[in-house]
Amino acid sequence: MGSMTFASPVELWPTSSPDDFQSAIRAVYKQVLGNPHVMDSERLTIAESQLGDRSFSVRDFVRAVGKSEFYRARYFEACAPYRFVELNFMHFLGRPPQSQAEVSEHIIRCIEQGYDAEIDSYLDSDEYQSSFGESIVPYNRGAKTEVGQ
Repeated sequence: MGSMTFASPVELWPTSSPDDFQSAIRAVYKQVLGNPHVMDSERLTIAESQLGDRSFSVRDFVRAVGKSEFYRARYFEACAPYRFVELNFMHFLGRPPQSQAEVSEHIIRCIEQGYDAEIDSYLDSDEYQSSFGESIVPYNRGAKTEVGQ
């Protein structure tokens, strides 16, 4: 992964310090919400403390942010379906969608299975697992990423 010059992944380890956890929380908010400075009323304090006491993995925390009322209101309710799916790819997989078919599949899932299933589909994907696993905060991997087709 030495070719990644624009983003150094934030990863939590069993030995990570409280400061590391705060950095990871900020990194998740920045990546998923597009803003590292969320207002206190928007913070997911329960999920943050679950990450801090290690009952949540980074992936669990990302999922909680993706399913939050704030994310839903800001992206799902405020954007057209195409844009919502496009943003989900950027926020959760760190890349833009690579085809119209990829977008359509997600729009259909969202309509047929609902919002939570749409968010889960990114976090439970092989791509997410192989790119970020349980402990790396998603980051922008650019348009050049390989997708296991």
